[in-house]
Formats: sequence, C-alpha cells, structure tokens
Amino acid sequence: MTKHLIIIFLFFSISHLQARDNIIFYIEKALENNLQLNAERKNKKSIKQNINISRSEFLPSLSVSGSQTSSQSTKRTNQSGTSLSDSNRDSETKTISIDQKIFQGFKGYNDLKKSELEFKQADYKLLKAEKKTILDTVFAYFDLIFKSQNEKFNLLNVNLYERQVESDSARLQKGEITLTDLAQSESSLAKASANLIKAKSELLSSKTNFERTTNEKTPDISELKNQVDLDLPKNLKEAITIAKLKNLDLLISKLDYQISQKELNIEKAKLSPSASINYSKSENKDFSSTIDELEQETVKATITWPIIKGGENISSIKRSKLSTQRSLLLAQDSENKVITSTTNAWSKYQSSKSVLKATEAQLKAAEIANEGITLEYDSGNTRTTLEVIQSTSLLLDARISFAQAERDFINSKFELAFKIGTLSLNSITSL
Repeated sequence: MTKHLIIIFLFFSISHLQARDNIIFYIEKALENNLQLNAERKNKKSIKQNINISRSEFLPSLSVSGSQTSSQSTKRTNQSGTSLSDSNRDSETKTISIDQKIFQGFKGYNDLKKSELEFKQADYKLLKAEKKTILDTVFAYFDLIFKSQNEKFNLLNVNLYERQVESDSARLQKGEITLTDLAQSESSLAKASANLIKAKSELLSSKTNFERTTNEKTPDISELKNQVDLDLPKNLKEAITIAKLKNLDLLISKLDYQISQKELNIEKAKLSPSASINYSKSENKDFSSTIDELEQETVKATITWPIIKGGENISSIKRSKLSTQRSLLLAQDSENKVITSTTNAWSKYQSSKSVLKATEAQLKAAEIANEGITLEYDSGNTRTTLEVIQSTSLLLDARISFAQAERDFINSKFELAFKIGTLSLNSITSL
C-alpha cells in the first residue's frame, strides 16, 4: 500500500514539474492571482445583488410598530379650598402594516431588466479582463524566452570576439595582420560587450514583468517550451464575422445601448399612474383604571398620478432620449472600430508569418556564410579580419531577428484571437 502511495505521489509530482515548463501553467496562475481580475470578480458579485433588489420591488413589505405611553397629572387645592386630584394613564399601541405595489407604470419591470443587463455586462467585462490577462501572460512568457535568447546570442558574440582578439594578437606577432586589423577586432569586442550589458538589462526587465503578470517566480528559462498552437479563422472575412459576434468591446457597447433604453422607460414610467394597497391592523390598550382594548383593521387602496413636477420629469425624459441616441451611435462606432482592429490584427498576423519565413532563410544563409568565411580566415586565405567581423555581426543579427520574429508571430496569433473574441484557456494547445 505504501509503495503504491509513493508511486502515485511521484507521478503527480513529476506531472506538476512538467506542467511548469509550458504556457498553460502560467496562464492558470495569472488567472488565479491577478489582482485586477479578482477585483472584477468582486464587482460582478456586487452587481448581481442589484437583481435581488429590483425583484424585491414586486414583493410586499411588512412593518411592525409599537408604542407605550405613561402619564401622570396632579391637581392641587388652591387657597379657596379646592380638593386635590390625581390622574394616571398608561396605554400601549401595536400596529402591523403590509404594503403591496400593484402597478408602477412598468417601472419595476424595467428596473429588473436593467439590473439583468448590467449583470450581463459585468460578466462580459470580467470575461474581457480574463482574456486580457491571458494575452498579457502570453506576451510576458514569450518575451522572457526571446530576451533570454537575446542575452545568450550576445554572450556568444562576446566570446567569439574575445577569441578573435586573441587570435589576431597572435597573428600580429607573426606579421600576418596589421595593428589596424587588431584594433578592429578590439573595437568589435567593446561593442559586443556593451550590447551584452543592454541584453542583460532587458532580460531583467522582462523577468520583472513576467513575475508581476503571473505572480510567479521566474522559472528556468532554458526549460520553457516555445511551441504553442491556437485555432484561428481561415481568412479575414471569417475573422470579421466572428468578431462581430464575439468581440467583447462591441458586446459591452451594445449592452450600454440596451441599458439606456431601459433607463428611458423608467423615466417614462415616472409619469404613469401607480397603484398600491395597504392593510394594517392596530391594537390599543388603555390601563388607566379598567383595561380598555381597541382593535382596528384598515384596508387602503392608493392611486397616484404625477401630473407636473416643475418640468423636471419632462426634462428627465428628454435627457434619457439623448443618452439613448448617444449610446446607439457609440455602439455603431464600436462595430466600425472592431472591423478596423480585426483587419489590422489580421494584417499583422499575415505580415509576421512572412517575416518569420524570411528571417529563417536569412539565418540559414548567415550561418553558411559565417562558417565559410571563418574557415577561410583560419586557413590563412585572403579573408580579412574585417570580413570575419562583418560576417559574425550579420550572423548575430540574423539569430536575433529570427528569435524576435518567432516571438512576434506567436504574439500576433494571440492578439488576433483576442481582437475577435475567441481567446480562452481552452483554445490554447502547448506543444
């Protein structure tokens, strides 16, 4: 039994460790720990209570009141000999009252629908915050990988130039090269060292951003997987169609318009008649001398119809109409913005795909060229120090460009998914 438990424990431990090397793990942590996201979750719960408050308007209200009175009066004789008299009075009153609204000009109905729309909007805002957290985590994760590669390439470049300076110093002693050749190598080494310092600083900033985004310590970057897959539309037309249905900014904007319509209806309802019914039962006891009891039941129906309130209600309706018109225009503008942003994201995705292919070809050519020039230089052929330096510099640029293109291509895929509204944890596959 103990052996089986150990095996199970080791299995889950290994699985957990393996999980930490992919993007899914850190997205889950970010979704769990992000402070802004947790604030949106609290806001959603708070807004949900407005629905319960609106529903309460349809339910009867019950109130209970009671009072107890005790009084004493004394009448004394005057100089003419009038007799003294005392009077005591104690009484107790209890009242129970039930009020039920019968009709409010549909104010209660529109209040409830408005609260439901606001809750739905809060849900969309939470969902948007979750998607933004996923996007930020992806950007931080792959930027961390790129900045680590950038540091590695620059460190490799420094090592290469150090060997170049060492080799050129020996060749200078043999008279194979000039002092100028050595100076070129030393200058390139100084530049490479400066670039390495910059790369280290950028990596540190990337680590800080990663930890802030995920609330996790920076892992062993060399173990991180940089392969990920994401479902995307096949063409721009499909992307725009999806965006019109799922883009959260657009959905939130449309809800703004619907909410403004309900607010207009509420203002109109304030000019409509309202009716309510009240039932009350009271009990009064007088303990002055003998106990007198009085019970009274009352049923009262009330109809109220506001006619004019100094023009306030009319002005409120006009203001709500203008607000509704404004919300409609903003919703229409939001749809135009969604189309534009989707088109731009699609263009960026296609462009980054092309750049990735180009930089890959550039890297292969630079590797072949550098290897050949270095071998020819080492064999004492006609290749100069300057040619070696230029070749090495081109190779470094090609490596960095390819690594950056990989990051930008991945980022463009996730940005497109975010713009059209399909980005979610379930849509991501770590390879």
